[in-house]
Amino acid sequence: MKRRDFMKKAGAAAAISGLAATSMAKAETFPKVKWRIAAGFPKNLNILFAASTMLSEKLAKLTNGQFEIQVFAPGELVPANQVFDAVSQGTVEVGHTASYYYHGKNTALSIDTVLPFGMSARMQNAWFYAGGGLEILRKVFAQYNIINFPGGNTTAQMGGWFRKEVNTLEDLKGLKFRIPGFGGEILSRLGVIPQTIPASDVYSSLEKGTIDAAEFVGPYDDEKLGLQAVAPYYYTPGFWEGAATVSFYVNDAKWNELPQLYKDLFETVCAEINQWMIAKYDAENPPALATLTKNGAKLHSFSKEILEASYEVAQEIYKEESAKNPDFKMVYDHWKAFLNQEYQWFRINENIFQSFMTTQLRKQNR
Repeated sequence: MKRRDFMKKAGAAAAISGLAATSMAKAETFPKVKWRIAAGFPKNLNILFAASTMLSEKLAKLTNGQFEIQVFAPGELVPANQVFDAVSQGTVEVGHTASYYYHGKNTALSIDTVLPFGMSARMQNAWFYAGGGLEILRKVFAQYNIINFPGGNTTAQMGGWFRKEVNTLEDLKGLKFRIPGFGGEILSRLGVIPQTIPASDVYSSLEKGTIDAAEFVGPYDDEKLGLQAVAPYYYTPGFWEGAATVSFYVNDAKWNELPQLYKDLFETVCAEINQWMIAKYDAENPPALATLTKNGAKLHSFSKEILEASYEVAQEIYKEESAKNPDFKMVYDHWKAFLNQEYQWFRINENIFQSFMTTQLRKQNR
């Protein structure tokens, strides 16, 4: 190695070490900060729950134990469906959940998680971090005393588990389907009866016939529920969740009390967790799907008839929501413009490459 290059690298390393040391020294001068986080996902969904524990552990490590966040599983502090209110009211400082669970409060909140027939995880992150998405969403969350941070993404979800095949629109009529948010609204207009059932009750509800179908997440999480034994038809794609962001919520008053260094570290760790979760699901879903099919899951794709009808209904709903909810219109118009731009780019480049690679790998694996 040339001496000049070595000196440059040594100098950069020294600068980084010096910055870290300075930051740590500054951290020690700050008063002790003790927060609590209400996790919205149970411990057995270990990737989703891990986001809360990672936030706590990494912030403690980076601040030499000065910034302490105690993690509470659902029900230990507040129920899973009350995370939003707990943060909004200042009962807890931080929460981790999916914003579309609070669709009934304000439909604009759902866009923080996903809109049916929307973006991929990469597109969504581009919108959040570089396309102005976070800034516009925070105008809505500010009404509830909350600052939102992307805190993971489950990537494209599956279309769910069905006790019988659904091939036509007629097959959907009267179907009792566990599905939340806009996905449930879309399918209800096609004759489905949406159900709201916690994850813990999905298996027994399908087994007893209380419901006919249930969507959850994807192979890695679905495998834990063992649903292929009672609803063997596993459908794709989950068009209502082409990517599903889960978010960290912070009470804005508590956020404003933080030293700037802690704010910077919090944002950085959230972004790291967001990327980690995408990578984790992408790595774990393929082997989990192989196990599911080996154990009886029967893969099916939704028909073109069902997909096209669902897409048309989705556009009708977005138009209606825009007319009656100014918050939804503000965020949706911004989101839609970015969506159109992204799909134009992916269409002329990445989609062609991915299609070619899929064909080639299929040939090789025959």
